[in-house]
Amino acid sequence: MIAKAPFGNTGHESTRTIFGAAALGSVSQAEAERALELVLEHGVNHIDTAASYGDSELRLAPWLAQHRSDVFLATKTGERERGKARDEIHRSLDRLGVDHVDLLQLHNLVDVIEWETALREGGALEAAVQAREEGLVRFIGVTGHGLTVARMHRRSLERFAFDSVLLPYNVAQMRDEIYASDFEALAAVCAERGVAVQTIKAISLAPWNGREQTAATWYEPLQEQEDIDLAVHWVLGRPGVFLNTAGDVTLLPKVLDAASRFESRPDEEQMAELAGRRELIPLFS
Repeated sequence: MIAKAPFGNTGHESTRTIFGAAALGSVSQAEAERALELVLEHGVNHIDTAASYGDSELRLAPWLAQHRSDVFLATKTGERERGKARDEIHRSLDRLGVDHVDLLQLHNLVDVIEWETALREGGALEAAVQAREEGLVRFIGVTGHGLTVARMHRRSLERFAFDSVLLPYNVAQMRDEIYASDFEALAAVCAERGVAVQTIKAISLAPWNGREQTAATWYEPLQEQEDIDLAVHWVLGRPGVFLNTAGDVTLLPKVLDAASRFESRPDEEQMAELAGRRELIPLFS
């Protein structure tokens, strides 16, 4: 089974590996149900989806009808204005077949102009706060990609008391000194304030860069179990962070298997060997 840890100050003990339900965006209901049974078998008790993840919310709905109380449920809105965000939140609740979600996240809030729009008067944040007041969501978070995401998340935390952040974290990306410095600064703020830190792209190998796409992920992932073990164990070897699984159902068994066997973080020599053997390339540069 996968270890649990406090999800920030929410009071929930989440499994340190969270099911990234982007993997359900373009699969059949039967495939989704097989993936969700695997999630349940591994004791995963936290699911992360989004309004923009294709049919993901719809695929979750039948399973949630039986297991809603078993999981901490998160979704996201990518809208930036209050009215549109409010409508998308209600649409997500309808699609999920639930009366509330545990965490509503402002999705990929990195662009400076979009950031200003979402957090100003009349922005998406107001819709999230209203939804929280109405009992439709319990907590509010923020997510993002790109080189500046950690810096922008720090700005977001200065503007509003978000309950969680989500951003990329893997050995290749953390070899970028600027990204690593920004990540560490964000992590320190989150630790001080009890903000949960979710990480994504743990098993990223490189951008596709024109190569034949053999997985549903928008980046080329590691695919060998030995490699996935190292990548997953490296992330989980950092106390206080959560790892969101990759957006491909065929990779899910390998990531969950690796997470269930985690004992300690691989050393630098092991990770350097992996980086050289597989030619790991940061997604953002």
